[in-house]
Amino acid sequence: MTDVARTPRLRGRPRSQEVDAAVLAAALDLLIERGASETSIEQVAQRAGVTRATVYRRFTDKTALLIQAIESVHQNHDPDTLEWPDLEHMLDNWATYLSNPRNRRMLRRLYGAVDDYPELLQAYRNAHGGRRAEATRDALRRSCDQGRLPRVTDVRVLQEMLNGAVLHHLGAYPDTLGAPMIKDFFVAILRQTGYAPPGSTAETARPA
Repeated sequence: MTDVARTPRLRGRPRSQEVDAAVLAAALDLLIERGASETSIEQVAQRAGVTRATVYRRFTDKTALLIQAIESVHQNHDPDTLEWPDLEHMLDNWATYLSNPRNRRMLRRLYGAVDDYPELLQAYRNAHGGRRAEATRDALRRSCDQGRLPRVTDVRVLQEMLNGAVLHHLGAYPDTLGAPMIKDFFVAILRQTGYAPPGSTAETARPA
């Protein structure tokens, strides 16, 4: 996962490319801080240091702006970044991402806006979720082949369980937890499916 970074507000008279970056960064910041319903074009313009007209020349409305802002930080330009050799690497990546409070707030905003702004979550899934979903299934399949998960595991069902675990963690646990504790959370869940941590086998790891 790629952390959602901040971009500084523009100073002076910006060039066109800098304006684009500042507007998108401001839109993402406000989405995370206030939510989609409480974000306005005027607020974005003020945060970016540009006029409302400047924003409207680039985006037809707020939804189009927020979609582009989400896509701008979640497009995966390196196809190798989401190829985990095993489940341990995948869990390390997930835990690191979820240990960043800004990432957690963004995900809660996207899921919380699904009724009024479903395009935002879809934009996140289109830009980031498709490759992640396939990479997750690949890592789970490899773990089955390596004997770390029972060979009879339904990979797609287990993937849905892990997705649900992410949402539960976002809502039930504080944003101050470090990556090791978050990884332990996922390992504890996987152990219930027969997951074998390093040094054991799936048969011996399944709870009695």
